[in-house]
Amino acid sequence: MASLASLQTALGYRFSDAALLEQALTHRSHSAHHNERLEFLGDSVLNFVVAAMLFQRFPKIDEGDLSRLRANLVKQASLADIASRLALSQYLRLGEGELKSGGFRRPSILADALEALFGSVFLDGGFDAAQQAIARQYEPILVNVDPKTLGKDPKTLLQELLQARKLDLPAYTVIATHGAAHNQLFEVDCQIPKLDIKVTAGGASRRAAEQSAAELAIAAIEALPPAKGQRKPRARKSAQLSLPVAVSQENK
Repeated sequence: MASLASLQTALGYRFSDAALLEQALTHRSHSAHHNERLEFLGDSVLNFVVAAMLFQRFPKIDEGDLSRLRANLVKQASLADIASRLALSQYLRLGEGELKSGGFRRPSILADALEALFGSVFLDGGFDAAQQAIARQYEPILVNVDPKTLGKDPKTLLQELLQARKLDLPAYTVIATHGAAHNQLFEVDCQIPKLDIKVTAGGASRRAAEQSAAELAIAAIEALPPAKGQRKPRARKSAQLSLPVAVSQENK
């Protein structure tokens, strides 16, 4: 296990009670003194702090969009992303079975450990310390957040983009399927005739393939030259956090 001092430096908080830090990093497969209760606590603190950050940063956004933004920022994939940037996998205490199966790379374990870490900071240093530790991780993310797109899937974004241009909705067509019934790959076309755009993408389900095709279509629209008398639109900020962790797109 890597030195816990380096983790505390990255977190921006030095623990008075090292045992709390060790417990936050301990998975239930390792021992009975694991991090699940700390995870419960950290989840609540995290949701409050992120809600407060969004409330202050986006004063004109209504409650529904604030909830959507918060949900996207505290979901498992986003937490796993932050955990990976903290190199949290190097510090996890896992049982032998989880170690062999690569549990230190599993998004759910990384996300739970991060929440537990925030919970342990709260217990060790109080709310202000937890708020500062969370803000340290989220402020760089919020700088690049586009509240109009964060949390929206590519098909929704493409639909909104076309509606803004008063164009018909795209047509999605399954052009091929490959593999056995339990392990199929779908190929889907997305066509926007009035823009002369046709893209093809694959996915483990029809929906996943359509989402991938929509993302390609958005990129194709943004690459088009501006219409006469119009400025070229600025490229969208990413609608999702970047993920170095392997996360399934199947259910998105």
